Amino acid sequence: MNKVHVIGAGLAGCEATWQLVSRGVPVILHEMRPVKKSPAHKTADFAELVCSNSLRAANIDNAVGLLKEEMRHLNSLIMSAADMNRVPAGGALAVDREKFAVTVTDKIKNNPLVEFVNEEVTDLDNLDGIVVIASGPLTSEALSGAAQKLVQQEYLHFFDAAAPIVTSDSLDYSKIFKASRYGKGDADYLNCPFYTKEEYIAFRDALISAEKAELHDFDKKIFFEACMPIEEMAARGEDTMRFGPLKPVGLVDPQTGKEAYAVVQLRQDNAAASLYNIVGFQTHLKWSEQKRVFGMIPGLAKAEFVRYGVMHKNTYINSPKLLNHRFNLRTNKKFYFAGQMTGVEGYVESAASGLMAGIHAARQVLGQEAVEFPAATAHGALCHYISDEKVVDFQPMNINFGLFPQLPKTRIKKREKNMLLAEKALGELQIMIKEKEI
Repeated sequence: MNKVHVIGAGLAGCEATWQLVSRGVPVILHEMRPVKKSPAHKTADFAELVCSNSLRAANIDNAVGLLKEEMRHLNSLIMSAADMNRVPAGGALAVDREKFAVTVTDKIKNNPLVEFVNEEVTDLDNLDGIVVIASGPLTSEALSGAAQKLVQQEYLHFFDAAAPIVTSDSLDYSKIFKASRYGKGDADYLNCPFYTKEEYIAFRDALISAEKAELHDFDKKIFFEACMPIEEMAARGEDTMRFGPLKPVGLVDPQTGKEAYAVVQLRQDNAAASLYNIVGFQTHLKWSEQKRVFGMIPGLAKAEFVRYGVMHKNTYINSPKLLNHRFNLRTNKKFYFAGQMTGVEGYVESAASGLMAGIHAARQVLGQEAVEFPAATAHGALCHYISDEKVVDFQPMNINFGLFPQLPKTRIKKREKNMLLAEKALGELQIMIKEKEI
């Protein structure tokens, strides 16, 4: 049996590899790290989470929660590893990032059907058989050039930013209270309250005036809205942060019974609860400025930063013009693409695209009938979005219920409507799995 080449051992590449070997298809997995480093990765482990440690909402009445549940039904390695290494995060699924990556790495490297090649791929023409390109938004220049030659289309790009991480024992807990918004979870978040408007305005002014890191050869500032740097958000308006990551609604200090003017939340980043992520604080401020300005946050005056926020260029292709709904290149069925470079945005969406590309590639190798993910499922909604040729201005997209076929208009609450969509999705997915022996 011919081996499938998978390029990239990130979330999408590892999930694609897992789906292939689970169906008996051998894989040659190519990964350039640590032989060649990327601007954002810190380790040599597979599936390293370079931004937040959160996989976002857990409940199925949220589209990303539904996507995760569908992945569990489809034997997802990423979801298995995430569930195994979960840390408290209220209504979200967050993981100990180091243990999560080690779990995925061990599962892939110890599979007898996986041949691991630790080198940078610079030429796609010399790879025999099916190829899944899952090199991620930080694709190296050489591979990016080879892919651009393959698709004969200009790449699109945007900037992405990662939030800082601080140590728990460096925080001033006299100024911090534990709570989850609206009481969801078990007081999983640390909350740093700005009780007065004056405190908040001073912090906002400092953010706006702080010195930013040089972007070098990045000639355009194109930010993906869901990963907007906090200083860019601050500059948009006085209350923009208060309606975003600093939203105080639903967070009451149990000691005082007071609701603050604005609140910065910290989320547990590892199982030992020794590290915390500053939620929503993606940034490209200089490191010295991050320490100074973020030190103005109540409770963070003496915070020890184990990772400062970083800014990096994410690359994605014009998928609706290039890919069909199987993540297969329209002009050359030998090649599949997966991950953020297809324009799906987010950890879970990237892994889900790898899952689908892996399933489709495996069925092609095995000579099995091609399958279609129902449009009513989260997976179907994603693959139809990235392959819709009617899309003119293609932009990265998180999974959301707006991508699903809508129910007839009825007077029901949003959560009830979402639950109906979720139940329909899981029902149709189960039929597909049974009928097509997925």
